[in-house]
Amino acid sequence: MDPVIIVGAGPVGLTLALALARQEVPCVVLDEGPGKDEPRAARTVVLREDTAALVERLTGMPLSRAGARWAGWRSMRRKQVMREIVFDGTEPAPLHIAQHVLTGALRAALADERLVKVAVESRLDGLEQEAAGVTAHTRGPKGTWWRGSYLVGCDGPRSTVRKIQDIRFPGRTAVERHAVAALRTELPWHDEALLHRLPPWRMSGPSAGEVTARPLPDGVWRLDWLLPPGKDLVTPELLLTRIRETLAGWAGGTAPPYELLDTGVHTVHHRLARRWRADRVFLAGDAAHLLGALGTHGLDEGLRDADNLAWKLALAWHHGPHEALLDSYQTERRAVVAARLRAADQALPLLRGGGGLRAVVPGSSRGHDALLTEGHLGQGQLGAPGAYADSPLAPQHLEGEVPVDTPLGTPVTDVRVTAEDGTFVRLRDRLGRGALLVVLIAPGTGVWERKHWVGAGIMPQLAAAVTALPHPAELLVAERYPGAAAHTVLLVRPDGHLVTALGGVRPADLYAAAEATVGGPVKAQAEAGASAGSR
Repeated sequence: MDPVIIVGAGPVGLTLALALARQEVPCVVLDEGPGKDEPRAARTVVLREDTAALVERLTGMPLSRAGARWAGWRSMRRKQVMREIVFDGTEPAPLHIAQHVLTGALRAALADERLVKVAVESRLDGLEQEAAGVTAHTRGPKGTWWRGSYLVGCDGPRSTVRKIQDIRFPGRTAVERHAVAALRTELPWHDEALLHRLPPWRMSGPSAGEVTARPLPDGVWRLDWLLPPGKDLVTPELLLTRIRETLAGWAGGTAPPYELLDTGVHTVHHRLARRWRADRVFLAGDAAHLLGALGTHGLDEGLRDADNLAWKLALAWHHGPHEALLDSYQTERRAVVAARLRAADQALPLLRGGGGLRAVVPGSSRGHDALLTEGHLGQGQLGAPGAYADSPLAPQHLEGEVPVDTPLGTPVTDVRVTAEDGTFVRLRDRLGRGALLVVLIAPGTGVWERKHWVGAGIMPQLAAAVTALPHPAELLVAERYPGAAAHTVLLVRPDGHLVTALGGVRPADLYAAAEATVGGPVKAQAEAGASAGSR
């Protein structure tokens, strides 16, 4: 079968290629550039716990060595500290990393991947598709035709794939603008990220009264100043003055020495593609959505797009058309991003235009700083990973379903589990292999070798039920899971979202849940796809 064609070699496209290769699906990545990124210290990304774990799993690289995990978070208003959070292990710390470093780690992992071909200086300029596959044409020094089974446009805000497919991209332009500087200096808050609203010192030039400082490795900081609406020019002289004023204000009068590394202006747009699937063509990342106001970070959602789509494309590539499963990519991911955009649009008049909180969010008592903190830290409606509870893949009417602390359709908590070979691993380490995960909660198993309990109690019955599932699944055992009683059985999707939690071994419920998760009976899906292709 033909490989999957991925258009675009940014973090999302490279992540998707690695995720597919890990599931034995060959890919071609069309990179319009030379195969490496220009180092830009002021172009950085913040990854949440789940997306950082995804990249680490795919690259095998501990990202904490290349980026900075925040020691804490501090929000201030004028001279008052409004909120302080210490990331001491009980609450996951965001990871701040330069984008070219992240992309370099992904490229290095792909260099050793036999199933992925990266075609540099290959710009897409033509695309045709039929029932059996996709044909793409690239121009450049080695312009040629490429044949693929599916094609995914990860080619950014000005996506050629989206334009060729005539998919609308409505939304809002310049929702926020920030002046950005990366500099090496020493701030009073060591390794803590800071949001300072209405700082008490005078700002030169246009300012909306908000500055953010986020640490990077080696004493480097990224500073962002929110700019007022409009198109005021940010000159180098103005930015240098702004840097000195801000550093002096935080230091109590005299600016500490600093080395300026990079500057820029970051403009946030909010847009959402009308469709994310057109037969065998898909959109992901900035080609499908743009968001990023109020401290949120769009790359997080792009990486979640790749994670969601990879296992579904892999299943269809290996086992034939799975239309319901492939359709669920758009249904799940577009709904999550649309909810994030709606939440930001509701909060923007409050946080940027003044007015009372209760007038915008009835019944809410959260302050402005708490709402902004949610966006920056990946919490609440502005920042938390989305849930797929209303997904078309969600099973219905399972009699044995029981509650746990993880809501259905949300990412599972990373706990230690015993794998089938008897080794102790993290639950997240078993994700992304294309298999469903079945996790038995069995207190006490962690102190015994697997051979002593693998054939005892309910294990043989559960093992038989897992073997009979309509899709490959791996059986894992955990001593504990938040909110789960002994003998609870969890079914987890390949992208780490909880399908169901069952009270004990219930083969019929487990089978029905697994079947729903892969979009229905495999045979029926394949026949439906073949029938559609013959029309």
